Amino acid sequence: MITTASPEVRTHHGGGLDAQLERLTAFVARPGTPLSRHPAWLTVCARGLGHVPYALEVVEDDKTRGFLPLAFVRSLLFGRFLASLPYLNYGGVIAEDAATAGLLIDRAAALADELRVRFLELRHVAPVDHPRLTSQANGKVHMRLALPADPDALFKSLKDKVRNQVRKGQKSGLALAWGRHELLPEFYDVFSENMRDLGTPVYGRGLFAAVLDAFPDRAELCVARLGADAVAGALLLHGWGVTEVPSASSLRRFNHTSANMLLYWGLLERAALRGQSVFDFGRSSPDSTTFRFKKQWGAEPEAATWQYVVRTGSPSEMRPDNPKYQRLIRVWQRLPLRLTRLLGPAIVRGIP
Repeated sequence: MITTASPEVRTHHGGGLDAQLERLTAFVARPGTPLSRHPAWLTVCARGLGHVPYALEVVEDDKTRGFLPLAFVRSLLFGRFLASLPYLNYGGVIAEDAATAGLLIDRAAALADELRVRFLELRHVAPVDHPRLTSQANGKVHMRLALPADPDALFKSLKDKVRNQVRKGQKSGLALAWGRHELLPEFYDVFSENMRDLGTPVYGRGLFAAVLDAFPDRAELCVARLGADAVAGALLLHGWGVTEVPSASSLRRFNHTSANMLLYWGLLERAALRGQSVFDFGRSSPDSTTFRFKKQWGAEPEAATWQYVVRTGSPSEMRPDNPKYQRLIRVWQRLPLRLTRLLGPAIVRGIP
């Protein structure tokens, strides 16, 4: 008689976590998976944001059946919470079947109780049915564009207005530079100034350095320059058929050059040349300014359902679009740039 072992839920934490990454990566690496599902993001969260990483794994007959990455975040301003994963648009459970997903959420909910967090946040695309997941946020959508194999075909598929704006950027004397750590100072100068202008605390440079370190063949920076000045920049992540742009910025005073349009065309062309099948522009609220910007490139909305185990309070209390933060946003926009670069990383690391 052949016996089958019962599924076992393992919790990887601390010094033994790195030894599990190769096996977990092999489990998640499948066509159509964005790089933000890579298990190495747990090390990025630890080194770049100071969070405490946990990897939950379901194993049956020595084979991985499910995986859930979690970051334990402690904030003086907002308290304690678990998220999968901060900074990223994707997270939550990856499982072979519903029963395995249930085991992972059971353990994650128990861990939330053990750590006495306010809530557990799982950044799912489609909702997962579980009795502890009693709240969800689905007010935003992922904006994704199917890429043809030929960049010329992609350019021809764009609307006349978009193509003209790209050409305007080319005629303005802008040039795109591609690289990694050597472009980080220019990228961060643009990114941090744009975040200040938006009224949003900025991530520290250490986060982006950690991303580049973790993914030497899959993460890169693009900077648009006008002469010697960096005027726009983006971080590009190449997954298994999917390219994402989790951070992109341009300087408002150079809007007349169409720098942002040329930047995004460069990102799309780069993904197509790499053989990727999908470009993910990130999440947006329907009919917002960013939604319309992404829509003009041909991107289509897809579901984004974030689910919660709520132990106390409400996850919406910490969202930037909460009306109570509007005054603070206006104050932040008036602060000196140097001060926002100093204060921002300590604040934003504690916001999910």
